Amino acid sequence: MLLPPLSFWLPFIYFAVILAITWAAGRLAGLLLGRGVGQTMPQVSAAAGRVGTVVVWLVGGTFAIQELGVSPYVLLLVILLIGLAAVVALREPLQNIGARYFSDIYTPFKLGDTVKVAGYSGKVIEINPITTVLLSDDDALLSIPNSTFIREVVTNTSPQAWREVNVPFSVGANTDLARLESDLRKSLGKLRSHLDPRFPPVIVTRSRSAQSTELTLTVLIRRPEERDAVTAEVGKRVAELVQQTQSPRR
Repeated sequence: MLLPPLSFWLPFIYFAVILAITWAAGRLAGLLLGRGVGQTMPQVSAAAGRVGTVVVWLVGGTFAIQELGVSPYVLLLVILLIGLAAVVALREPLQNIGARYFSDIYTPFKLGDTVKVAGYSGKVIEINPITTVLLSDDDALLSIPNSTFIREVVTNTSPQAWREVNVPFSVGANTDLARLESDLRKSLGKLRSHLDPRFPPVIVTRSRSAQSTELTLTVLIRRPEERDAVTAEVGKRVAELVQQTQSPRR
């Protein structure tokens, strides 16, 4: 009995190869996306990894069935519907996660500060990717969605909170933090006329993973009207030093 020619088997071979590549890409996408979200909230990281894997499989499956001569339009329609449903279902969590990183830069408060927002007030005791937790005066825990801090007026009632400028940044896990801090102090020394000399710059580690370390630089300014200018200049100097640490040394 004669076997079918190679041309008969080629679509099935391509189908199998595409599925193998999709499997590998799905594993990689799930791993990278899960780590990219961060380690501060494992549930969110795990969910993000699963979503990335599903998306890769849907795209890879579309190309695979196309090799078998099946119209991919039905599957593409299913992908579109699933994508729209996911965006609608995850709209609030995504807003809060995005607001969390914007608030690092644009909302002047940190752990330990006392703030008022949307009719609530309390001491900030936790800031996670979804919510900011406040401890009220009557010892009640208030979980405020991070998006609220972008939409509403936030009042920081901590004494002289206007003096603090916080600049979050990230460096590689192998970065020499002691040397980086020393270089930052030297660079910021050129701004001493704008900073309070009684309080030297402070670098605090927010989180650490196998790939990177998340840090926050805090400086105290002399005059409130210089806040924007000092924040921009400090951010510029931090970015330059971080770029230097990532560049290969000769």
